Amino acid sequence: MPSTRPSATSQRPGWGASRARGSARALAAAALTAALALTATACGPSDDDAAGQPNATASQQGDSKLKLPKGIPTSVQDLDKWKNGAWKNWDKDQWVREARDFINPIIKGHWKPDTMKDARSSDKTLAAQSAPGTVPGGGSGDQGVTDPEPTPVPAKPVSLPYHNNAAPVGKVFFDSPEGHMVCSGTVVKDPAHPGKSNLVWTAGHCVHSGKSGGWYRNIAFVPSYNDNGLPGAQVNRAPVQEVAPYGVWWADWAQTSSQWISQGAETGGAGAPYDFSVLHVKQETGSGKSLEETVGNALTVDFNAPQVKSIQSMGAWGYPAAPPFDGQKMYDCVDRPGRLTLDRAQPTMYRIGCTMTGGSSGGGWFARGADGKVVLVSNTSIGPSNSTWLAGPHLGPEAKGVYDAISQKFSR
Repeated sequence: MPSTRPSATSQRPGWGASRARGSARALAAAALTAALALTATACGPSDDDAAGQPNATASQQGDSKLKLPKGIPTSVQDLDKWKNGAWKNWDKDQWVREARDFINPIIKGHWKPDTMKDARSSDKTLAAQSAPGTVPGGGSGDQGVTDPEPTPVPAKPVSLPYHNNAAPVGKVFFDSPEGHMVCSGTVVKDPAHPGKSNLVWTAGHCVHSGKSGGWYRNIAFVPSYNDNGLPGAQVNRAPVQEVAPYGVWWADWAQTSSQWISQGAETGGAGAPYDFSVLHVKQETGSGKSLEETVGNALTVDFNAPQVKSIQSMGAWGYPAAPPFDGQKMYDCVDRPGRLTLDRAQPTMYRIGCTMTGGSSGGGWFARGADGKVVLVSNTSIGPSNSTWLAGPHLGPEAKGVYDAISQKFSR
C-alpha cells in the first residue's frame, strides 16, 4: 500500500535536549492539548444518539443517481457478495482511480473491534533526504530550504479518556490490496455548516494509492478510538461502544490533491508536499447529529500559516501502529518545526522530531493561530525508517482548493 510512513526500529531515542527546552516543550504541549478537549456542545460517548435518520442533502440525493463504476455493488445481493470477500479482488482494470469516481458504500458491521484492532500500517520505509541542491538552514524564506535534522522527540501518551483530551482526533480505517489498513485523522470545521461539520482531515495516501493505483475501499473514521486506552489483547473482546464510543463514520466522499493522484508513490517522497485529503462522513447507524456535534469539537484549518521561523511549537497527534507501538493508543509529539525540501519546485514541508511510527499518517498537526487559538496546519505524511522525525505538507492553495470543493459539494 502506498503509505509513505515507515515501520520503526525497536529503539526509542532519548530527549537529547536541555532541561529548559524540555520544559518549554511541555508547556507548549499542555497549551495545545487544552484546545483539543471537549467543548460545551459535546455529548459523552455513552449518551444515546438522536433518534431517526438524518435528512439527505440535495447533493447526497443527486450523487445517489450517478452511475457507479464497474465492480461496485449495485444491489443487496451484490453487496452481500462484496461483503463476503469480493471486495478483496483488486482488478487493476476495475480499480477506481479518478477523483470524480470515488465510491464507498456503507457495509454495516464491516469495521468491528477485531478488524479495527488488526488493521495495520504499511511496512514500507522511507529514507527521505534533502533534495539535491537544497541549502541547509539560512535563506530569506521557507521555499527550497532544508534545516538540519531535528532531535528525536519521544512520543507521549495522550491522557485518558481521549474524548476529554483530544476529542477531534481518531483513526481512519480502509481496505487496500494488502488487507485492513489504518491511519489517523482529525475532525475539522466546515464553513458551509458552522457547528455541524462532517469533515475529517487526513493524508492523501490514506485514501488513494497515488500514481500506481486508485481509491481505497471501506474508508471509515472512528473518533476517540479505544477511548479508555484498553490493551490490545482486550480490544477484541471489548464492546464496540468502548472501541468506537462515537460510532463508525463512513466516507461518502473523499478528495485529495491532483498532485497526489498523479505523483504519489509507495516509497520515497514523491507527492508528499501534496499528501493531504478531506473526507465527508456519515454515521453508520444514521444518527441525526453531525460529527462535530457528536464529538463536541472540530478544528479550524489554517491555509495561511506563517513561515517556520515564526512558529514556536507545533504538535502532531495520532495512533502509531508499527513497532514498538501497536496502534491501540493515541500519542503526540510537540516540537519547534524545521523545514524539509524534497523537490525545489514544490512547497517546502514542515518537519519535527518525533518517534511515532506508521499508523500516525494523516494525523493532524496543530499550532497556535494568529488569534491565539489552536488550528490544524498540517498532517503526518513521511518520516525516516528509524522513526526519529515526521514531516507534513504546508497547507497552501492546493489544500484549500480540496477543502473548499468538498465543503461546497455538501453545502446544500
